[in-house]
Amino acid sequence: MSPYRILVVDDEEDLCEILQFNLEIEGYLVDVAYSAEEALKKDLSIYNLLLLDVMMGEISGFRMARAVREDARTEHIPIVFLTAKDSENDRLTGFSLGADDYINKPFSIREVIARIKAVIRRAESSKEKEVESLSYETLEMQLNNKKVLVDNNEVAFTRKEYEILKLFLENKNRLFTRDEILVRIWSNEVIVLDRTIDVNITRLRKKIGRYEKNIVTRLGYGYCFEDK
Repeated sequence: MSPYRILVVDDEEDLCEILQFNLEIEGYLVDVAYSAEEALKKDLSIYNLLLLDVMMGEISGFRMARAVREDARTEHIPIVFLTAKDSENDRLTGFSLGADDYINKPFSIREVIARIKAVIRRAESSKEKEVESLSYETLEMQLNNKKVLVDNNEVAFTRKEYEILKLFLENKNRLFTRDEILVRIWSNEVIVLDRTIDVNITRLRKKIGRYEKNIVTRLGYGYCFEDK
């Protein structure tokens, strides 16, 4: 499975470094931001989980969470709050904003990691139950049985081709660099050349027939499945 990407947002730089170090040891891809303002400048849709401090500068973790939940691109992303505030009202505020967990400071790193794993498991389980297929016009991926249909005709895909197409259909109109595709699809493999990615996408294009032109190459940048 591709590694999960987590964004840690906290104005305590030392704490961010500790969290980043320990989460990366667990296999996660971790970015940090030292304020909500800095975090909101990022493309938050790429993250699988947000770890937010509540007490920060002008924009609190609560305000940032509200902005995340109001954006259709990010409303589904799990949010875990970190806070030194321990009142019932604060916890209720967090959960009313759609928090998936609420961890009080000081905490143990082992506890944070365990809770993050639990939140991600719940999110993935819920996602698998809700999403049974991905489609674009008459191009359809049946996720339960791993089938790909083009104009109602089943087409045989290798595992890597299937995973690349799934990535594209889940993120239409989003540009992926080769490095991003490499991390998501070939995360645990020792050596993968750019040429390997290009070859798989060339085969993928041939297999999806008239939709091959939807997979666009941006020279020097990467690939994108365009909703034309």
